[in-house]
Amino acid sequence: MPGTSSSIIPGTSYPSDSAAGPRRSDHQDLVLERQLGHAGVPMVKVNPLQARRFAEAIGQRAKTDTVDAAMLARFGALDALQARPMVSQALSNIKELLVARRGLVKDRIATSNRNHTHRAPLLKRLADQRLRQVERQIAPIDAALHALCQADAGLRARLDILASIPAIGEVTALAMLIEMPELGTMDNKCAASLAGLAPVARDSGQHSGKRFIRAGRAHLRQALYMPALVAIRFNPDMKAKYQALIATGKPPKVAITAVMRKLLILANVLLREHRSWTPKPA
Repeated sequence: MPGTSSSIIPGTSYPSDSAAGPRRSDHQDLVLERQLGHAGVPMVKVNPLQARRFAEAIGQRAKTDTVDAAMLARFGALDALQARPMVSQALSNIKELLVARRGLVKDRIATSNRNHTHRAPLLKRLADQRLRQVERQIAPIDAALHALCQADAGLRARLDILASIPAIGEVTALAMLIEMPELGTMDNKCAASLAGLAPVARDSGQHSGKRFIRAGRAHLRQALYMPALVAIRFNPDMKAKYQALIATGKPPKVAITAVMRKLLILANVLLREHRSWTPKPA
C-alpha cells in the first residue's frame, strides 16, 4: 500500500491479514497511523536503514515509489514483522507535550552552561531572563501532563505501577510509557533489546569480542539514566547489583547500563502482572 494518507478510503473494508508498511514521513506519520487504525489495517513501522539494506541485499539499487512499495511488501513478508497497536489519542497528546518539555530542558541546560562562561553583564542578564522564561514554560506543560494522566484511568493505573518503583518519578514513568507503549506485553529479553539495553555479541570462532549496546530507543535510555544513578544509591537490590559488577572488574558505565536494564525489566514484569513494587522482606 502506498505510504500516503490518500490511500485510506473511508468506509472501505480490508482483509484481516493485510498490513500496511508505509514509508516514514514526519508530517503525515500520525495522520496515516490514525487512518489505518480506524480502517482496521495493522501497521508496521520499519527502520528506514533496515529497509534500505534489505533492498541492497536483494540487489535492488533503484529507488522509486513503485520499487519501494514492492520492496517493503517483500520485506514484510519475509521478515514476519509484528504489527503494533495504534497509540491512543491520550498518549499521542502526552508525547507531544513530552517532546516540547524535553526541548525546553535541553535549552535550560545549554543556557545555564553558557551563562557560566559569560563575562558581559548584559549577556548574564539575558541568560537569567531566558532561564526564568524556560521555567515558566515548563510549569504549564507539567500541569497539562498531570491533567491528561489523571483523566485516563488505564494510563493512571500504569503510571502508578511504574511510579511505585524507587527512583522512578512521574516524568520518567511517562517517558517509559510513551517511548515503549509495548511495555508489559513482551518478555524481558525483547524489552531489553527493543530499548537498546541488551549486550550485542561480537564473537567469531575462538575470538570473543567485547559486548556493547547499540540502536534501540535512545530517548528511553536517556530517561532511565538518572533513575539508575539514584537507584544505585538508594535501592538495596540495584546497589548490590552495581557493586557486584564493579567487584568483577566491569567499568562503571557497563554496571550503570546493567542497572538501567534491570529497572526496565522490573517495570515490564510489574506492568505485565498488574501489581505495584513491594520491597523484599528482610
